[in-house]
Amino acid sequence: MLSNTIVSSLTGNILATFTVGITWLGVLSVVALIILLSLKELLKVSKSWNKYLSYSSEMIISPLIAFFAIVIFKVMEIKYV
Repeated sequence: MLSNTIVSSLTGNILATFTVGITWLGVLSVVALIILLSLKELLKVSKSWNKYLSYSSEMIISPLIAFFAIVIFKVMEIKYV
């Protein structure tokens, strides 16, 4: 009985710490995506825009958009299941 209580309290602390870490990772990802999308739009109107720069920006931004899609799907799955 005592060992179950200790394990439960330890698990709760680990999950709380993990949740806080995910929150900061999410904030960092949102800021990075906003900066990258803004930079892409600014570079599109400049004279230095070319197809290689376009490919590079897409390779950087696409994984972040996929990450957000996965996070949104998981949050909806947890919230509505």
